[in-house]
Amino acid sequence: MTAVHVPVLLREVLSHLDLRPGLIVVDGTVGAGGHSREILPRIRPGGRLIGLDRDPLMLGYARAAVAGPDVHLQQASYRDLRSVLDALHLPAADRVLIDLGLSSDQLADRTRGFGFEAGGKLDMRFDPTSGISAGEWLNTVPEAELVQALAAWGEVPQAERLASALVRHRRRRPFETTDDLLAVVRSEFGVRGPHGSIKNPAPQVFQALRIAVNQELEHLRTFLDDVLPRCLVPGGRVALISFHSVEDRMVKQALRPEHGWTPTPKRPILPTPSEVRVNPRSRSARLRVALRTPAADRS
Repeated sequence: MTAVHVPVLLREVLSHLDLRPGLIVVDGTVGAGGHSREILPRIRPGGRLIGLDRDPLMLGYARAAVAGPDVHLQQASYRDLRSVLDALHLPAADRVLIDLGLSSDQLADRTRGFGFEAGGKLDMRFDPTSGISAGEWLNTVPEAELVQALAAWGEVPQAERLASALVRHRRRRPFETTDDLLAVVRSEFGVRGPHGSIKNPAPQVFQALRIAVNQELEHLRTFLDDVLPRCLVPGGRVALISFHSVEDRMVKQALRPEHGWTPTPKRPILPTPSEVRVNPRSRSARLRVALRTPAADRS
């Protein structure tokens, strides 16, 4: 399996994680293995790489990218990191990387429904064997909850108007495909305007549904508040890449000095203009890195 995804902020991640041989590194969203492929040689010899992903398809790509007795890949959420470390008889990790973005390989897969340009069934589950699909969720969610999801998780303009249109549509015919959803969005907000401007909020709508179906913010909250502090050694480093303001605010608020963290640097790290030109999907990426404060230094 050959992945097409290009890892974002790769140079910055490698630099700020301060890698060296012998470290235990967790890539909690290993994806196609783009970051891990560069991490692994930097922690050899003596290090261990633990790669987690909820999506079995992405683990297939990862296995083609990183392998060896010092590599452990497992289908799991980063929220489950404590149990993964316990099973490996490891007390904690030295470095943790979380990339909250969606892979280009996932977006292009017509069987998954992640991308509005690829078409296909409206599924969007990271684990296709677990939970309900985006279509099932959209066909049954109360209208008030749909408004909240569109507004809070997708930051969709006129969320109430769109939610009302979606509910009217599902009364006539249930949503089954991405084209069904896209047709309603376009009917309410138009299509691509002059000079490439986008009048309809399709990317934000798809983002909101994906977050809802996969309970992404619940996983992130549990990880930041309960799991990460117990899974990173004092003096260890965590790097988190987010792609929208809701996630970034959660990360920023969690990695504060009063919670036992020292942000390094204090402000988020952004992709360079050259990276954005080569990989346009990196344009909204924000990298935050923090050092786990030794217990003796915590107030």
